[in-house]
Amino acid sequence: MNEIPAFANHLPVKVRFGEGVATSLPDVLGELGADRVFLMVDEGIEQFNPAAAAVVDILSGRPGLAITRFDKPPAEPTIDIVDDATRVLAASGATALVALGGGSVIDTAKAARLCAQLGRTFREFLADAPVYPVPGVALVAIPTSAGTGSEVSGGSVVSDPDAGRKNGIANANLRAQYALVDPLLTHSMPPSMTANTGIDALAQAIAAIVAKVRTPIGDAIALEAVRMMAPALVAAYRDGTDAAARSGMSCGSMMAGLAMNISDCTAEHSLGQAIGGVKHVPHGLTIGLVLAETLERERAHVPELLERVADNMGEPDDGSGDGSRAVRAVRRILAQLDFPVLASLGFVDADLDQLAELALADSFITMSPVPWSKAEVVHAFTSALRLDARAA
Repeated sequence: MNEIPAFANHLPVKVRFGEGVATSLPDVLGELGADRVFLMVDEGIEQFNPAAAAVVDILSGRPGLAITRFDKPPAEPTIDIVDDATRVLAASGATALVALGGGSVIDTAKAARLCAQLGRTFREFLADAPVYPVPGVALVAIPTSAGTGSEVSGGSVVSDPDAGRKNGIANANLRAQYALVDPLLTHSMPPSMTANTGIDALAQAIAAIVAKVRTPIGDAIALEAVRMMAPALVAAYRDGTDAAARSGMSCGSMMAGLAMNISDCTAEHSLGQAIGGVKHVPHGLTIGLVLAETLERERAHVPELLERVADNMGEPDDGSGDGSRAVRAVRRILAQLDFPVLASLGFVDADLDQLAELALADSFITMSPVPWSKAEVVHAFTSALRLDARAA
């Protein structure tokens, strides 16, 4: 038995979870006393997500509510998109901000709310010492995917395509005030998006357990998130109408977002974000490309923690005690998801040194239980690049 080290956690997000809970949005806005709403959505959301369209209709039909709508273009948030949203938000006079969409919409909303309050562009914000005031406008986050857990996290990642990098900001004051987590909103996700967002959520939960800043509260939430998502992810990928699987992923990804904020992400996110900064592909895809390889390295240092992960993934005990069961379970899930491999993005050996430098410059890798060397990062990338297919 070890003494539990001191820790502090603060997660003041009001969560409502369950099928149909998104339709309670007018009640939430009533609690906030909001009469002018800035509504940010994925562009064209009504055409591909009937459940989200119903939420928009309910909001639009609310008497006495002025709505300014901003349709966020596809793909991850960029500095230009954040600046566009900031200008519209500042001009709207909104008393509440509703972000209805995937993690990229919610991340954009967080960054735009911050910049509008400060009266700065996103680049101007990055240029000075960061300031995160208590938000003057409440944010209600309604995720339509089961992935980043952005609805309960204090982080936002904004890409700078010109510089080839991603800018991550994080603070408790970036968090939403309400999160309405409704599994029905995720049923329309296609299989590839289900796989990408889901593997990101699973990776966040596992990382929260191995990170050097882990806490008992984070462990409890993360391990339960792993238990929920391990069977649900493949089931949701194979049948998007599987209500139990969608529910498990929605709840599990939200809990993974909480666990990430209580603890942190680790090397898998640094290596993944290095890939994303170069190739500008979906965030979840980049994480899955290197997840097993980073865990293979981590198990040499924290096998007992990955043994707990394996138990919660339902992986039979083989008596090894070395954490390999968790890596094996992750590899099997990736194979069942028909997940792409790193070589499919066109990378070659000559690219790995640059990728390693980008990964080592990312803050998440410093949260790993033991510092990574450049040689270890190159080895992880090399192992991923050698895969020409996922083994069943």
